[in-house]
Amino acid sequence: MSTHQIYIILLLGFPLLGFMINGIFGKKVPVSFAGILGCLAIAASFTISLIFFFTDPGTPVKINLCHWFHITDWNVNISFTIDHLSNIMLLIITGVGLLIHIYSIGYMKGDAAYQRFFAYLNLFVFFMIFLVTGSNFLLMFIGWEGVGLCSYLLIGFWSDKNAYNLAAKKAFVMNRIGDVGLVLAMFYILQICHTLEFDSVNLAAQIGLIKTREITIITMLLFLAATGKSAQLPLLTWLPDAMAGPTPVSALIHAATMVTAGIYMVIRNFAMFSLAPLTMDTILWIGVATCLIGAIIGVKQNDIKKILAYSTVSQLGLLFIALGAHAPVSSFFHLITHAFFKALLFLGAGSVIHAMSGEQDIRKMGGLKKHIPVTYFVFLIGTLAISGIPPFAGFFSKDEILEHVFMHNKLAYGLAQFASLLTVFYMFRLFFLTFHTSYRGTEEAKHHLHESPKVITIPLIILAIFATIAGGIGLPHYLGAHHWLHDYLGKHITLHPGAEIETGTLFMLIGIAVGGAVATICLAWMMYCKRGTLPEKEEAEMNFLSKLVYRKFYLDELYTALFKYPINMMSKLFYIIDTRVIDKIVNLTGITALTSGEAIRKIQSGNIGFYLFIMTISAIGLILLQFLLR
Repeated sequence: MSTHQIYIILLLGFPLLGFMINGIFGKKVPVSFAGILGCLAIAASFTISLIFFFTDPGTPVKINLCHWFHITDWNVNISFTIDHLSNIMLLIITGVGLLIHIYSIGYMKGDAAYQRFFAYLNLFVFFMIFLVTGSNFLLMFIGWEGVGLCSYLLIGFWSDKNAYNLAAKKAFVMNRIGDVGLVLAMFYILQICHTLEFDSVNLAAQIGLIKTREITIITMLLFLAATGKSAQLPLLTWLPDAMAGPTPVSALIHAATMVTAGIYMVIRNFAMFSLAPLTMDTILWIGVATCLIGAIIGVKQNDIKKILAYSTVSQLGLLFIALGAHAPVSSFFHLITHAFFKALLFLGAGSVIHAMSGEQDIRKMGGLKKHIPVTYFVFLIGTLAISGIPPFAGFFSKDEILEHVFMHNKLAYGLAQFASLLTVFYMFRLFFLTFHTSYRGTEEAKHHLHESPKVITIPLIILAIFATIAGGIGLPHYLGAHHWLHDYLGKHITLHPGAEIETGTLFMLIGIAVGGAVATICLAWMMYCKRGTLPEKEEAEMNFLSKLVYRKFYLDELYTALFKYPINMMSKLFYIIDTRVIDKIVNLTGITALTSGEAIRKIQSGNIGFYLFIMTISAIGLILLQFLLR
């Protein structure tokens, strides 16, 4: 067995072992040990990820563990690919995942199902590692479905609350809708290429073995799967509801793992996607619409986690905009920085909720700066990072995307820039209403206000550091720096260089982005700190537009009217047909058989003379029938 085979087994084996110990033995595992075990499992996988990263030979390494099955000319192996793309994904998944696991030790302390929670977290990380290292679509699909299962288990973790169960089912069902696209794409690829290996399929597309029409169909189906997993229109409504689970779950799903799977799949197969102009345009404009809608809805939300959830929807839209503008490295750059600052924001929100004794409504907060200073400081860093304020990481990645989009399509740039300014507004609305202004909560909650323990604040501080410095992996050339990420990923991703942007235009775009962000921060400060504007307490107080945004453009109600009600009506109709028609027919058949059997049974009297009489009558009847038929 080679060294790489041992490493990949350990990489996958540690979180799987953690899941099995905490999951199978359950209550027999001491509570204190369960959390430590879960963290050690991910720490071990993180160590293996570091080994892969620092011992990278510069070329992709394909690790074949064993033969799986054989169908005609199609051999399927359990094999994994370690290259520059998977290396960085592994570092994000295991690194940020480890911090979330450590945070969970403090956040979930005292929960009755503590061991089960860490079992699910470990399983989630296992499937995500499987997803980003699998060398073919089928292995990726296993990880793809695995994280879908784990999201269902974790979103509905507190199953005694029916709203959480409904949110879990919604996430599961909407992801299955998207997954139909992935399944159909795999069958179509297999029919054309007779393989599902990423490198073989992308090579076949590049050298013309797959026709343009076929590439378009395949990429459209794959993008359908991505819209489900990465919450794009029309399959975006599950993600804001996914914040119903414990806060560490929200951070894990929204920041480092599940929602990035769709982005990863497109980048992994970008050589094929880039050959389908119709698909690329679709990705661009779906991304624009999602980015804009998520940002607009975020402006009127009052639940601290729901605001962050809609910001995730908007940021994912921005990542797809970059992909549609033929800028996969820029998209991946923002995926990395987003993993840090979004995990920081969600975990910071969890610290706020912990301090507020479970309260999540920002209308009932205020003045928390002096009570939870560490959380305040790190949350400010996360807010500045997502707002694109230099020198924080979000500035470099978001600015790079906007530059590419400007050169690709001016209208898309304008809408994406507007969505970015809305992001600045609602994030600082959240920040000011939570940490500044006067306290608006209950006296009981105020009495219990306190900073979170170190097991919670230390992961926040580490994430804040990375949310500050992570932009260093993609410093722009106008600073005289070397764009490390572009060079690192460019070896494995098919890039299509666009037109060079002029220096004057570049600095104009930076000025618009940064100047607009600063002006928007000032506007939010004027409204919520100086003037003391507060969100409406009741929906009845809102005007039409505010109510429309607050109710999320009635997307849930629209889907209910278009799909839920018709399906329910069809179910009731089929129930009536089943019980009143089909059942009646079946029952009538049975009754007829019983009745006729009862009548015929009486003929069997045992009287020989009667039998001879019946035989004679029957013979005469047959003779007459034969005569009539002539």
